[in-house]
Amino acid sequence: MRAAYIEELGSADVIRYGEIAAPRPGPTDVLVDVLATAVNPVDTFVRSGLFPTQVGFPFVVGRDLVGTVAAAGPGASGFRTGDRVWCNSLGHGGRQGAAAEQAVVAADRLYHLPEGVDPYAAVAAFHPAATAYLALFVHGRLRVGETVLVAGAAGNVGSALVTMAVRAGARVLATAGARDARYCAELGAWEVFDYRDPELTEKIRGAAPSGLDLYVDTAGVNDLETTVDLLARRGRVVLLAGARTRPVLPAGALYMNDCSIVGFVISHATPDELAEAAAYINGLLGRGALRPRSIEVFPLGAAADVHARMDRGELHGRRAVLRTDPSSDG
Repeated sequence: MRAAYIEELGSADVIRYGEIAAPRPGPTDVLVDVLATAVNPVDTFVRSGLFPTQVGFPFVVGRDLVGTVAAAGPGASGFRTGDRVWCNSLGHGGRQGAAAEQAVVAADRLYHLPEGVDPYAAVAAFHPAATAYLALFVHGRLRVGETVLVAGAAGNVGSALVTMAVRAGARVLATAGARDARYCAELGAWEVFDYRDPELTEKIRGAAPSGLDLYVDTAGVNDLETTVDLLARRGRVVLLAGARTRPVLPAGALYMNDCSIVGFVISHATPDELAEAAAYINGLLGRGALRPRSIEVFPLGAAADVHARMDRGELHGRRAVLRTDPSSDG
């Protein structure tokens, strides 16, 4: 089969595109004919070695896929040949990636795609949407009526956070660039602040005089000195970006107000947590309530170029999708 793969960790130019051996499923696995995969920042972290994980070479890159079932093992109940399916947890922890014509997925990490859903839009949504769900409901413990601030609300994860928090009955404040304010408001943000505003902190304080119940920073700024001071009693901060940041921790203000800070990466989510997120995401997809703002579709053979563009920061706010259709290779 054809795949985008690496033989060593490194920059985007270590990605090769060509023929490798097709994967062989085990008794509780499903063999999937891949239609498309998305390129995520975490894919570049794994490829480069920034995010250490078990990698067996040749290693197929990529986290997410959408496709159809080619074969299901005897222990992979619930899946039949031809079913449209998706996964968002390959390419980590010893699992081969998704950027190939075929992939093997453990049955407990595979989900059915709702009828009528555009597969390219769906595969672009899976990773940021699951990240948002886990940030809000598993790690952030969001409850109805709470006030949540989403930093970086116009991005892929940020926009999913706003969408889900609003639907959960939260009062959502957002920070974004001035040009993205309208977009964030259309998603349901109650108030949007320009992250460049020198009076940003005071404006947030004015909008939430009783404090923030939850603060989720997708921008990776991680200014904990400022953030903790904005929290309500028992407020929570969820960190999920900014791998190289080393913020100052205001320990006194944190513990004296019963506040907490938690960091997480979706790569460490359990199969049960991912399945919970998947059920929620499928519900939104089926109702047309979750759609990426902008998608670019590339042939699978362009994986190295797309990784390089992501490394250079050229895909901000856009989702890159690689399709396996041979006619798309040009």
